[in-house]
Amino acid sequence: MKTDALPKKVVLITGGSSGIGKSIAEYLQKRNFIVYGTSRNPEKITGSSVPLVALDVTKKESIANAVEEVLQKEGKIDILINNAGVGITGPLEETPEEEIQKAFDTNYFGPLNIIKAVLPHMRKNKGGLIINITSIAGYMGLPYRGIYSATKGALEITTEAFRMELKDFNIKMTNIAPGDFATNIAAGRYHVPVREESPYKEPYENTLKLMNQHVDAGKDPELMAEAVYKVICEKDPKGHYKVGEQLQKISVGLKRILPDKVYEKMLLKFYKL
Repeated sequence: MKTDALPKKVVLITGGSSGIGKSIAEYLQKRNFIVYGTSRNPEKITGSSVPLVALDVTKKESIANAVEEVLQKEGKIDILINNAGVGITGPLEETPEEEIQKAFDTNYFGPLNIIKAVLPHMRKNKGGLIINITSIAGYMGLPYRGIYSATKGALEITTEAFRMELKDFNIKMTNIAPGDFATNIAAGRYHVPVREESPYKEPYENTLKLMNQHVDAGKDPELMAEAVYKVICEKDPKGHYKVGEQLQKISVGLKRILPDKVYEKMLLKFYKL
C-alpha cells in the first residue's frame, strides 16, 4: 500500500496558536497530519495555517464542544496533545489562593478533563495516543516556581497511572517535558508582584530576572516539534521524555541519585540564593 493511501491521522493540540503549540501544529501539518489547534478566541488569531477551534481548558462545556467539533469534521481523534498551560511565579507564602487554583485548573484539571473527553472515542476507535506537554520543572520543587512545578509534576504522575489503566485499550500516553524555550510564556504568566515590604523581595526579584533570562536564551520551539513527531512515530512510547538544555536534563537524573540536601544546595547555587 502506498503511504499517501493510508488514512491521515487527526491531531488535536491545545494551545496551538502560539509558542511551542504553534510550532508543533505547523510541523505536523507539513508532515501530512490533519491538525486542529485551539484558542480561547480563535477569531482574534491571524496568520495561522492550522485551523483553530474555540477551547477554554478550564471549562468542561468548552472542552466537550471542541472535541465534538473535531469529531463532527473528521470522525475521529487519533492523537491528543495537551499543550495549553500557564506560568506562575512568586513566593509560596504570598501567592493568592485564587491564582493557585487558576494554575491547577489550566495546567492539571484542564488536560485531565480533555483526556476524559477523548478516551471514549479513542476506545471506540481501538487506539490512540495522548501526549502531555509537562515541564522539567515538574521533576523538582523550584524556588519561586513551586506552584508551577506542582501542576506539572501532578500531570507527570497522573500519566504514569493512566498508562497502566489504558494498557488493554491500545491507547498510549506519555509526557514530554521541555526545559526553557524561547517563547512568550513569560509575558502571559501570573507573577506575584515584587513588594518592597516583602521579606522575599530581594531573592524573589533576582530569581525572577534569572528566569526571564533563561526563557529569552531558550532553545528554538521547533526542537519540541521534532521531539513530538519522533514520539508519534514510535510504536510503544516511553512514559517520560525530556527536551532542552543538557544541564536541565541532567538535573533530573541528579535528583534521583543525589542526597536531598546536596541537590537542594545545587539548586540554591544555580539560582544564586
